[in-house]
Amino acid sequence: MAGLWPVLACSANEPTPQQKAQDYGCFSCHGLVHKQVGPGFAQVAERYRNDPAMPAQLAAKIRSGSVGTWGRVIMPRQPKVSEADARLLAIWVLSQPAP
Repeated sequence: MAGLWPVLACSANEPTPQQKAQDYGCFSCHGLVHKQVGPGFAQVAERYRNDPAMPAQLAAKIRSGSVGTWGRVIMPRQPKVSEADARLLAIWVLSQPAP
């Protein structure tokens, strides 16, 4: 759904959201498209992209963790991810194309 999420623009000196996801270790459990340990980012986007409340909720799940949303897999909390980066990552995840 084009236009629902803000355009993610980064300055030349700032890492892209995908690079931040790499730096935070998100790809240790998540693939861009398909499930690894946790769901692929495209799968998350497909499920939640039409929910305008989801960027904030997903950002909170990144920082606080969750269990039961995608089966029995635990999403461990990520307290080292700043609130701003969690929001940026959430918007980036929700912008992924359908798998």
